Amino acid sequence: MKIVSVVGARPQFIKASAVSGELRKKHTEILIHTGQHFDDNMSAVFFEELGIPKPDINLHVSGGTNTGQVARMMLKLEKQFRELEPELVLVYGDTNSTLAGALTGRQMNIPVAHVEAGLRSFRMSMPEEQNRIITDAISSILFCPTMTAVEQLRKEGIERGVYFTGDVMYDAVLRFKDMSSGRVDYGELGVKPGQYNLLTLHRAENTDNKENLRGILRGVRNSSIPVVFPMHPRTKKALKKHGLENEISGNIHVIEPVGYLEMIELEKNAKRILTDSGGVQKEAYFLKVPCITLREETEWVETVEDGWNVLTGADENRISREINSFSPAGKQRNVFGDGKAGSRIVEILSEVEG
Repeated sequence: MKIVSVVGARPQFIKASAVSGELRKKHTEILIHTGQHFDDNMSAVFFEELGIPKPDINLHVSGGTNTGQVARMMLKLEKQFRELEPELVLVYGDTNSTLAGALTGRQMNIPVAHVEAGLRSFRMSMPEEQNRIITDAISSILFCPTMTAVEQLRKEGIERGVYFTGDVMYDAVLRFKDMSSGRVDYGELGVKPGQYNLLTLHRAENTDNKENLRGILRGVRNSSIPVVFPMHPRTKKALKKHGLENEISGNIHVIEPVGYLEMIELEKNAKRILTDSGGVQKEAYFLKVPCITLREETEWVETVEDGWNVLTGADENRISREINSFSPAGKQRNVFGDGKAGSRIVEILSEVEG
């Protein structure tokens, strides 16, 4: 079967890495990068180090409004799909690239398969939530990372073509966590492994809101140990725009954005992780590091239910309290599969083809 995989951001390449290797043993895959996120780390070295297939096609679509970006992606994807004539379009997650790939495939009557189907934050103001819901509604095959996701689709009346596979990000963490060792110079950072907290902050709901951004940084400053903060370019611009550069003080150690392996290394050796990223929440769980989520909701409810993740929103007082005291309140369950989601996805696709 000829399959076109559509991705547009570094995390999606990590997810695709768990599938592409297995997929190419049995099928023909063409990997299309929409260009949604330009990332200096997305160099040839990135793909070589991780053993990830390089994109076959790059559409170079980035910037602009969500609507404009999706529209430009769709026009270019339509041209590629007509030339390639794929039998299936495979999309990942909840980005604009996900939506563009799914919509284009659906409108051209090409079956669509969605990896990470069934996730919900129940906050429709989030572009990611809109993308998830629409993509799930028009996909023919839905690969769910958890049984919670399967149940959510059932509640929405989607039962046909739904499969529980486990989480492809779990596959990736198991594969790359040992490769990450030695990637960070802790002496240069001025911290010791296990004696720092790690902060990531990039979501628009936090960076675009001055009060949220201020509340988070003031709460984080109350950490009793150093905080390592790889600052996202969006956050850097927001600090300047809101005049909040002075809020970065005390024991917050700002560093440049890091690559995937360096990030895994920082995560696994942190005492606690503070983040507004969905992916980092899961990585914290997989690496058994307590997580404080700087949002009022999460798609990954299992991490909260198991007591390894706590939601604080942007509330300074809640963050101040949890950053020095939060510890897991329960045992982890095997809710994200066995680390073989990629091979399971390929098995299902092969059965569907047959």
